[in-house]
Amino acid sequence: MRAFLLHRERDFELESGMPPNEKALVQDLGLDLLFATMAAGDEYLLGVARRVVLSSLRDPEEIVYRQRVLQDCVDHPDVARRIYATAVQAIAAERHVWHSFYDSPELLLHRSLEVLGILMGSLRALRRVADDHATAFRSEGFRAFFGMVEHELDDAFLASVDEQLRQLRFPHGALISARLGKGSKGTRYVLRKPNVTQRSWWQDLRLRLPFQRPSPFTLSIHPRDEAGFRALATLRERGFNEVASALTRSAEHLLSFFAMVRFEVGFYLASLNLRDALIAKGEPVCFPEPAPPGSDALGCRGLYEVCLALRVEQRVVGNDVGGDGKSLVMVTGANQGGKSTFLRSLGLAQLMMQAGMFVGAEAFRADVRDGLFTHFKREEDVTMSSGKLEEELVRASELAGLVRPASLVLFNESFAATNEREGAEIAQAIVRALVELGVKVVFVTHSYELAGSFYEHRRPDALFLRAERLPDGERTFRQIEGEPLPTSFGEDLYREVFGAGSAS
Repeated sequence: MRAFLLHRERDFELESGMPPNEKALVQDLGLDLLFATMAAGDEYLLGVARRVVLSSLRDPEEIVYRQRVLQDCVDHPDVARRIYATAVQAIAAERHVWHSFYDSPELLLHRSLEVLGILMGSLRALRRVADDHATAFRSEGFRAFFGMVEHELDDAFLASVDEQLRQLRFPHGALISARLGKGSKGTRYVLRKPNVTQRSWWQDLRLRLPFQRPSPFTLSIHPRDEAGFRALATLRERGFNEVASALTRSAEHLLSFFAMVRFEVGFYLASLNLRDALIAKGEPVCFPEPAPPGSDALGCRGLYEVCLALRVEQRVVGNDVGGDGKSLVMVTGANQGGKSTFLRSLGLAQLMMQAGMFVGAEAFRADVRDGLFTHFKREEDVTMSSGKLEEELVRASELAGLVRPASLVLFNESFAATNEREGAEIAQAIVRALVELGVKVVFVTHSYELAGSFYEHRRPDALFLRAERLPDGERTFRQIEGEPLPTSFGEDLYREVFGAGSAS
């Protein structure tokens, strides 16, 4: 039994490692708030959200597959929560079944019977969900899931399992066969299905009468014969060994199935938590259009920074961008004009799209990227063991060892810790090398020398955006297409802080 709700042909790899740049992504894009909102106070969902969001899909068809499953959960949230609750209850109930420090075959057998009895109840609950709601779901993932439940858990199978579990409780005693081996020692112990014939109540009573003569093949052990009982227990354990192992494996398989259902459906419930939080604030969400890798697609309408929207009360400003065919995006313009916010909104949208989620926008389209990397400015090294520029160069070197062709790299005010000319030369060399490798680069900078050098070459693969500033100095926090300007309008901020006449 498989869930196949996160991938078309396989379960999610729970043991897969996290990306090597996990820490930088979480810090630079503010992902802790995103994950916390998805978890809604549930520590388990927090871990699920973090693992799935950071494990990006690389195939547009797989992304769409996951989007359609999520759409089913949006349309039928109560059913999704019912499936999740069934899996949670099954796992929790198993943990309350007694454990023994001495795992003899007979103890393992009895424990496995208890666990399987509980899990069969949970499987029946899943079957009822399928019977009641399967026809309402449209996604390939849920159709396959419900189809598997209906096929694997039909009435005949459930009745057969119930009967086998009943027999394994040995209501008429255990029947074990063995053969004599070398030295007249027992070998090839096999637990047999008892050949129980129906007897009338009178025949059953006669067999229990004290004066009834036992069969000549009967061996009775005296109640005080401890060695005899130990020998009998050893025989039973040898006979129970294979069956106990088989039942234990069956119980583990069902538990792993419910664990996977809990994980995979849990991701969709976490996504619903985030969606509900954004809609409650009046923010739009949409399913993005993933384009084939390497197509350099980029287009958005009303794209906003999701984590900023979760932090502030008012609605945040969205951006409209058309950047198809562009492998380099340079963002310049006025101080405090929303450039860094736009950069994070782009990174969050790419990450959420490749997790199979909705994004914070009215519309969003981008090509699938083979890795997302960030290089944001950091605070000064408090240990003073290195300068700020050296620290930036070290991180750039580490990043160079991780990026691959078709990756996406976001730079935010990088290499601004030295003079503008030197910083621009460093940044130019790095950007050119990355773009030539096939990496898409989005670079936010105050450096006119850096942005101007690329603009002067009129590169057809470059898009230049500028933070919009109205004639009176007001910032709209929108990014518009425009050539870089030799000023960041820091005087506007000076006047805002010190007064209109302070600059004269």
